[in-house]
Amino acid sequence: MPIQIKRRSGRKLVTLPNGEAAQPSPWDVAATPLQLALARGHRWLVMLESGEAKSITELAAREKIDHSYMCRMLNLTTLAPDIVAAILDETLPPGVGVHELAISPPVLWEEQRSRIGFVGEEFRRN
Repeated sequence: MPIQIKRRSGRKLVTLPNGEAAQPSPWDVAATPLQLALARGHRWLVMLESGEAKSITELAAREKIDHSYMCRMLNLTTLAPDIVAAILDETLPPGVGVHELAISPPVLWEEQRSRIGFVGEEFRRN
């Protein structure tokens, strides 16, 4: 089968003879910055809960990062499950990033949804 390999946004893309792009395999897709931030937050939460680190300050020093940055990433662990799913599926609305989600997120999930513009059932179905 004849194929072409093209570069788009620094990635190699396989193009089929009809001009259609082949779908990338899940392992070929790089994580977004928001997905990485969410993963870091959950990793650090596990380290704190397991006792591997005694405090956020100790863990931040060990990871060689700013204490306030770690606190913001840990805030991502309190997001509503449907917001987390939207982060992983990359279905958040344009303009919603780490800053909007990690800085002082509301405690109630409904307030989190309305803060980023997801109100009602339309978001939960996606």
